[in-house]
Amino acid sequence: MSVLSLADVYRARRRIAGRVCHTPLIESQSLSEKAGTAVFLKLETVQPTGSFKLRGATNALARLAEQGCRKVVTASTGNHGRAVAHAARALGIEATVCMSALVPANKVQAVRALGAQARIVGKSQDEAEHEALRLVPEEGFAYVPPFDDLHVIAGQATIGLEIVEALPDVANIVVPLSGGGLFAGIAFAAKSANRAIGLIGVTMARGAAMHASLAAGQPVLVEEFETLADSLGGGIGLENRYTYALTRDLIDDTVLLSEASIARGIAHAYRHERLVVEGAAAVGIAALLDGVLPAERIKRGPLVLVVTGANIDMDLHRQIVDTASPQADSHTIL
Repeated sequence: MSVLSLADVYRARRRIAGRVCHTPLIESQSLSEKAGTAVFLKLETVQPTGSFKLRGATNALARLAEQGCRKVVTASTGNHGRAVAHAARALGIEATVCMSALVPANKVQAVRALGAQARIVGKSQDEAEHEALRLVPEEGFAYVPPFDDLHVIAGQATIGLEIVEALPDVANIVVPLSGGGLFAGIAFAAKSANRAIGLIGVTMARGAAMHASLAAGQPVLVEEFETLADSLGGGIGLENRYTYALTRDLIDDTVLLSEASIARGIAHAYRHERLVVEGAAAVGIAALLDGVLPAERIKRGPLVLVVTGANIDMDLHRQIVDTASPQADSHTIL
């Protein structure tokens, strides 16, 4: 029996209503032509904080506010911290966000601009998390995990509800894979509607903690590297309570991508979809362009790529668009 229930997801949807966008699901002509099947983009890029993370953070903080909480701390690779800062400001809660030195400066600045305190600690997500957890007993904070929390997962699961309601015949959903909060939530909601829906996780080749943990059969530590998909960095926690098991039980395939592939995905999104996306958001597009999504699954019917965020440094984005090879844009995949 799952630790998460559909009732949890529907409660999350009611709790975040009016605070979070119901995001568009649009068909991509260019990607549909390449895949030989209808390809849709779920655009979490339009959220007020530019990322899906606002869903889980808002659900978790709104619940804490109901309990009288007035001070929270979290660890983040950037987008979760921004979401916590946004939700905290709206709810009148004090927020502190711990981040590593690998978090891009634009994401740190965005957290501070929303009124939260940003603490830069160490060179990995794990070090930032240790600092956040230290503050819980020492300074009386409530901790808001970036992914391994049922209320965060339930908030992200509302994306899955929106997908299956808008596209009941969806055959496959491609989800960026990191700590597993997004993947577990979407997969749970989608497979609760139709167990036959395929769930494919996509991540970068270097430092992919959930992929390594699934291969090992248990949560493991991985070295964290700089990557264009910076939002997918960090460990899943050796004491992972929820997202590892949920992801293990619900995932159908995992795909790893090179940095060059991620860059091509970012460039394609801009050139062909008129979308500015960060590296983590481009991995589904990149996997489709590279032809590495399982062909037997793709041929089954409509495919949804979850486009998770737009929070890329614009100087870096310009450089990628100017230099990324368009070679992957020029061939048919299937």
